[in-house]
Amino acid sequence: MPLFDYTCTACGQTFERLVRADTVPSCPHCGSTALDKGLSRIAPHARLPAWRQAMRRQAAAEGLMSHDTPADRARLLK
Repeated sequence: MPLFDYTCTACGQTFERLVRADTVPSCPHCGSTALDKGLSRIAPHARLPAWRQAMRRQAAAEGLMSHDTPADRARLLK
């Protein structure tokens, strides 16, 4: 299943969805099904570890890693 970028023509919001061919997506902001569809870009493999680390640091700063033990947090944030 491809990952698509959608832009809602009703409210202008942009979002991504993993959608099957027989599914009609709707905007998560306003619920409209009037959407412009585009194919999402595939992330280059070389950037994935850096991106993952950046997202983990952001999650830690926001307190979203509080369920992890201190040892797990240290390992994940290396």
